[in-house]
Amino acid sequence: MATPTANQIADLQDDDQDGVVNGRDICPGTPSGSEVDNDGCGEVRRAQDQRQLRILFANDSYEINPVFASQIQTMADFLKIYKSASIEIQGYTSKVGTDEYNLELSKKRAEAVEQKLLSYDISPNRVRIVGYGESRLEDEGDDPAAHAVNRKVTATVVGLKEKVVEEWTIFSTLQKR
Repeated sequence: MATPTANQIADLQDDDQDGVVNGRDICPGTPSGSEVDNDGCGEVRRAQDQRQLRILFANDSYEINPVFASQIQTMADFLKIYKSASIEIQGYTSKVGTDEYNLELSKKRAEAVEQKLLSYDISPNRVRIVGYGESRLEDEGDDPAAHAVNRKVTATVVGLKEKVVEEWTIFSTLQKR
């Protein structure tokens, strides 16, 4: 008796080697090592880790108080981990002084923080500065406390991209802490 010939109608190859055959894979080209569902699609997560800076300045100064140095270093460490992220540094002033002077002072404050951040080997193309002067006051008051909270630099991480969840295999290794 002759051996019957199989009539294969589906593509049983796995071109992207994600464990799902081409005939069922609705997401061909999944990155290597991705965790995939039954349809061959990788799970994508938004990075939940975020950082912000808040640095206060003395009156008429753009010198960074050493007490804020660890915040800047923490931001640099974060940017080294998340290579796709960028940072926007915003400088502000209180309403003491002229609009023109305060705008320039706010830019100098933002630049001072930028220079400190760049000293940790962060690429300049990942940092953007903006000076707002006194145009966006946090506290509208006209007392020393209001002026103090308005003399600041804030920074927010922007452009943080998504990361593919990696599949665990018996060959995966964990970093030792």
